[in-house]
Amino acid sequence: MDSVPPEAPSDSDLLAQHVAGDPDAFGELVRRHRDRLWAVALRTLGDREEAADAVQDALVKAFRAAHTFRGQSAVTTWLHRITVNACLDRVRKAASRKTSPVDDAERLDQLLEPHESAEAPAVRQDLHRQLQKALDTLPAEQRAALVLVDMQGYPVAEAASILEVPTGTVKSRCARGRARLAPLVRHLRAETGGQNPGDENGADGRNQTHEASVPPASGPRDAGASDPAATKGGGGRP
Repeated sequence: MDSVPPEAPSDSDLLAQHVAGDPDAFGELVRRHRDRLWAVALRTLGDREEAADAVQDALVKAFRAAHTFRGQSAVTTWLHRITVNACLDRVRKAASRKTSPVDDAERLDQLLEPHESAEAPAVRQDLHRQLQKALDTLPAEQRAALVLVDMQGYPVAEAASILEVPTGTVKSRCARGRARLAPLVRHLRAETGGQNPGDENGADGRNQTHEASVPPASGPRDAGASDPAATKGGGGRP
């Protein structure tokens, strides 16, 4: 999310201004949040084209449904909920994928930023490709929970709000997803010499993620502010 000057209107104010007819308010909301929406979509779908389309669908829906927002959650939570649902819709329509349960429940965040030297970027990219390929084998609900909690650093409670499920459900989905990925966890840890970044999950339940590992959004930051279609490919299409 882009930094917001102290004197800038809040997200809620911008959404209200959009509903009232301000042609620029929604564009400012998009500017603030599209990078993180893109990151969630890309990690969930594993495909830049699909992620761009999912974010586009989500922003169009948010643009049209802004009048239904009642302030029961933060605007950013509302936007993420719409984006995650758009991603899950696409995943559910895709061909079913096989999964193999295992008995090891390592934390996924130990793989997100492999602990290798800066002189080996190709190794890092290959590890991330393998991790994304493994994520693609998970059921949609497990993948979404892992992306939010382990990859994007959301507290379990906030991830539960985004997914509209109890916190216990988020925890169980994450645990099952980590267990399914355990063989890859062991394999990749062996490839990186057994070095382990460790469990960075703080006492407040928020994971300390590494945003540099997530492809940043690119695209026309000054595009038509009132038109969510201007964000098409907000994460940068190939």
